[in-house]
Amino acid sequence: MSSRILTSNVIGIDEFMRDHASVLARTEGGAIAVFVNNSPAFYAVTPQRLERLLALEAQLSRPASDIALDAQFYEEPSAAPVNVPMGKFAMYAGWQPDADFQRLAALWGIALAQPVTPEELASFVAYWQAEGKVFHHVQWQQKLARSLQIGRASQSGAAKRDINTLSEPDSQIPPGFRG
Repeated sequence: MSSRILTSNVIGIDEFMRDHASVLARTEGGAIAVFVNNSPAFYAVTPQRLERLLALEAQLSRPASDIALDAQFYEEPSAAPVNVPMGKFAMYAGWQPDADFQRLAALWGIALAQPVTPEELASFVAYWQAEGKVFHHVQWQQKLARSLQIGRASQSGAAKRDINTLSEPDSQIPPGFRG
């Protein structure tokens, strides 16, 4: 019966039992295959290797994403449920996003550093009340997240382009062109 050996370090069980601490200390990579009757019986790992493996396992248990979330986004909220109209509805004055809005926004690819402020929410609701459009509750939350992302990015303090400046043409002739 053939078997796959997952480490280049191999030792017999008798030699391993005589002095397991020094055998593990000499292993390359912190793992060793222990053989009984010319087949692998078990693997032994150093505490450092075990720590790296457990850290890797914890990292792989989280969904793959290029967005780093704070620990608060991994916790499920325990807030009271919000009364949400069923189906599509027009925006109304008392509308509120869910208690876990920031976590949901992160799942949609929009990382919000701070929760929505009352002023931002009031502005959003007032705009969409006037529009009269109807959407599902989740769609309203997605619109709010996108609105916050765009609004906060435009207020980031980046210097705006002056539309009154005149550009100057380049007076050099590129190589290979006749002038």
